[in-house]
Amino acid sequence: MAITVILCILVANLRLMIIGRENEIAILNEKLVSKKSEFVALYGRRRVGKTFLIRNLFEGKFTFRLTGLSKATLSEQLINFNTALKDQYPKNRFITSTNWLEAFQQIGKVIEKSKQKKKIIFIDELPWFDTANSKFVKALEHFWNSYASARKDILLIVCGSSASWMINKLINNKGGLHNRVTERIKIEPFTLQECTDLLKHKKIKLDQYHLLQLYMVLGGIPFYWEAVKKGLSAPQNINKLCFEPNGLLTKEFNNLFQSLFAKAERHEAIIAALAKKSKGRTREEISTASKLANGGGLTRLLNELEESGFIRRYNPFGKQLRNSLYQLSDFFSLFHIRFMSRQKNVGKNHWLQLIDHPTHRAWSGYAFEQVCLAHIPQITKALGISGIGIEISSWKSSTTANGAQIDLIIDRRDQVVNLCEMKFALSPFVIDKKYDAELRNKVSAFRSETKTNKALFTTMITTYGLKETPYTSNISNHLSMKVLFEKA
Repeated sequence: MAITVILCILVANLRLMIIGRENEIAILNEKLVSKKSEFVALYGRRRVGKTFLIRNLFEGKFTFRLTGLSKATLSEQLINFNTALKDQYPKNRFITSTNWLEAFQQIGKVIEKSKQKKKIIFIDELPWFDTANSKFVKALEHFWNSYASARKDILLIVCGSSASWMINKLINNKGGLHNRVTERIKIEPFTLQECTDLLKHKKIKLDQYHLLQLYMVLGGIPFYWEAVKKGLSAPQNINKLCFEPNGLLTKEFNNLFQSLFAKAERHEAIIAALAKKSKGRTREEISTASKLANGGGLTRLLNELEESGFIRRYNPFGKQLRNSLYQLSDFFSLFHIRFMSRQKNVGKNHWLQLIDHPTHRAWSGYAFEQVCLAHIPQITKALGISGIGIEISSWKSSTTANGAQIDLIIDRRDQVVNLCEMKFALSPFVIDKKYDAELRNKVSAFRSETKTNKALFTTMITTYGLKETPYTSNISNHLSMKVLFEKA
């Protein structure tokens, strides 16, 4: 009974330190008590909180932990390993490892001497160890296949921000590590609700409109939200972080891509091409805009950006996979290209002076759409359709003169399609006679061109809901930003 109480207290304290991540914590704790050795791979966008999660969840329980050095040579990485080994076990004597086979043999000796029930080995920034001619992957493969997997008491956790490396060279490895990873966990950005919880933990109170503005710039990246200052509004925080000379994020964009990708200028060219067209581009259009050849190399680059969480791929309504569109989904990258990269000698209050500028309004509308797309579970919950199978897509008319389009379509298994309009406004949104006619024309064109027999529900998602007008009754569902802050 006493042990149970102690465990409950420990779990409660843990939840206070780690915001969100309930599913990830449950999986990792399950692996901790597993009756066999486990090989867990975590990946996700840089700054999303992978290392924070592992360090805080298993603090004081590591048998050995190691973090790779960015852009280091083989000899530098090995010095890093030997130093970590001596620092963590100062009373033990180890040979100086001159290659990775010897290094993993030393880890094996540490495991042999450990009295922990489960030996937790944590290797952070794993891709950085895979330097030219290092044979690191081969040594890791040998360690797992010939030693760790034969035991029942090892929890090997590897982590990396280079999602493409983690997927291609580890999880989908075709050689000796094929199917060796026993659990893969992608760490996603925080939701609005989790970001709100993080600020509450920091004793920062902002209303939902200000929180929404921050999310439209920072996305759900915990590292960025940790820098939000108490006593400042959302625009003031954005100005401080992004436009002041020593702002945390002034140099973040270039550092972000350079740390993740070799020849990062190609990835940046794709991001820039997508930032210019908010509704997304086909791969052919990306090829033209970025001046990158439309071949296997472009496929790899797109996959790397998608797995790393910078872009999303989706199909237009009723279209095949080959008609996929790619859209920039990383909030900070969009903001950087739209505003930060274009400004050189900006004034002290640059962002504050841009409020209500046409460029600000255009960006706000698109960024709000992206917030909605990042919170589909919250939207479906608010619509009461969480238990119904759905497909998410978009649509653009191929016949109407003004190119009518719908940016969020929820195609439901119960023979209903929600045609969602997302509008960012400073007050309750007004549907007037002109906009009502526009909505009716969209619905009519959609019905005519797609030939769907399903019921069509016009759905409005706005910041402050709708102002009552004679045309409001034509809307099937209307949601405010409040639903985006709910737990899915």
